[in-house]
Amino acid sequence: MIESLERTPETGADGLPAAGLLASIRHARDVENDTTARQLDLAAQWADLHPPESIHHAATFSDDGRWGRELEIPIAGEGCPMVAEFSIAELGASLGTSTTAAKRLVGHALELRHRLPRLWAQVQSGRVPAWRARAVAEATIHTTPALTPEAAAYVDSQVAAVASRIGPAQLDRLVAETIERYDLDAVDPSTDPEDGYLHVDPSHATLHSDDVHYAGMMRFEAELDIADALDLDRALARGAETLKGFGSEAPLDARRSAALGDLARTQTALDLFAHGAAVAGTTKTADGLPVAREVVLHAHFDATTVGTDTVFETTGRLEERQRLVLLAQVQDWCADTRTKVTIAPVVDVNAHLAAPGYDIPARLREQVVLRDQTCVFPHCSRPARSCDIDHVMAYDPDAEAEGRPQPGPTQTDNLTALCRSHHRLKTHSAWHYDMPGNGVYEWTSPHGHRYLRDHTGTGPLDPRTDAEAPPPDRP
Repeated sequence: MIESLERTPETGADGLPAAGLLASIRHARDVENDTTARQLDLAAQWADLHPPESIHHAATFSDDGRWGRELEIPIAGEGCPMVAEFSIAELGASLGTSTTAAKRLVGHALELRHRLPRLWAQVQSGRVPAWRARAVAEATIHTTPALTPEAAAYVDSQVAAVASRIGPAQLDRLVAETIERYDLDAVDPSTDPEDGYLHVDPSHATLHSDDVHYAGMMRFEAELDIADALDLDRALARGAETLKGFGSEAPLDARRSAALGDLARTQTALDLFAHGAAVAGTTKTADGLPVAREVVLHAHFDATTVGTDTVFETTGRLEERQRLVLLAQVQDWCADTRTKVTIAPVVDVNAHLAAPGYDIPARLREQVVLRDQTCVFPHCSRPARSCDIDHVMAYDPDAEAEGRPQPGPTQTDNLTALCRSHHRLKTHSAWHYDMPGNGVYEWTSPHGHRYLRDHTGTGPLDPRTDAEAPPPDRP
């Protein structure tokens, strides 16, 4: 007798059949779209509460890098309202993101609400996901040349009909058409169909520093004059052949790549110094040529002591761009005869160092940089080596003359790394912080929210109150 076995439908971990799982996924996506649309609306409302005059010493973002009050420029396109700079930092901290990410969120919200109203309405009605609308806003904010309100309105009218399916390439073409339609771009002689080539110089030498291979390689591309290109090709061919003669078994392309690096380190030095030119203070190698590699990299490796030997870990960290680096790669760099290697003394980040006066000596600054690694404002990741060193408690230059103890001494437990933007914010706004432990910071925002920042990252110090609880789900 043949027995038939009843098969039960496949179920997930929650006990839902396949159809139920699909329905739940769709519902979760709808909730996510509704939430992100609501977040954009609230970000715009936050901007409404904080015009530039709403905060003492408030200023909008600028590119001039001045320490004091900055130029008032918008964070979205022409026609959008200004926003008080320091309010953006509090929004970012509350969202658990960087100030830059919060600035982008508010900028997109204002751009959509004021310059792309059709697209804004579609986002708020749930017909277009917020991420698609933000991609359009990003394009219209940062277009060069800048779009006028009329040009942005044209983009909005065109995008509104296809917003749910427009791609990056279509968006780029639309923006380019808008620039031409509204005569926003100056006449470019290179576009002349007959003589345009006379106004184009394609020569360049470009290092793609953001495109780093896992093996520690970078891409370098160039367009050269024909004669220069042929000369370089012959030089690389000779260099590759020389390396092969010295026993290199690497493929031809790898030897040509190494030969290009050798040219960068030796050829210029040979040309400049063959006639006896001297540069004061230039470090030279044993053959009398100057050290050609001037790139400064800060590599950190953990080490342990085994007997009388020091054993390094095989993988370390480069401060530059916060990348991993292999010990073998650093050893190869150091083995090059034209590389200047500086072994810095080990700095104990837990030691207590102090200096008289306000100025911060190099060793104390290095200790702070190594301890903090980044700007210590909540969620900021700017490398500490490019930051200001701030006195947590302000230094009083008149304390000694007036016979009072110094409230803000220049010492380990009163110094920290702050990027210029957050240093200004701490100095000119109601944000303040304390340092209860070495490398541990407790920040308080103008609205009283508190955050703990240490080497593990940023987290809230205060539990969420009932007033901060999320509102009921919208229908």
